[in-house]
Amino acid sequence: MKSNLKQKIAIALKYTKEYKAPKVIAKGRGVVAENIIETAKESGVVVKEDSNVANSLFQVEMGDEIPEALYMTVATILSHIYELNEERKNE
Repeated sequence: MKSNLKQKIAIALKYTKEYKAPKVIAKGRGVVAENIIETAKESGVVVKEDSNVANSLFQVEMGDEIPEALYMTVATILSHIYELNEERKNE
């Protein structure tokens, strides 16, 4: 029996100064997505849920940089995550 609910998807990005843009380093649906999220949380990585962004990023091949059209969206998310990390350091 098929479920009418959409499967959860997850995307993991990595960015270093050597990259022009963040790269997709992991992605998955369903159980794989849950494992990506669980691994991130266990590692202390901030998880941001945004199905629209995730759906767009899911189209990017593993190891590829995100497309220029998503730069601002991802930059906003990364900025928010940076702020959360700074708040954690000051607690």
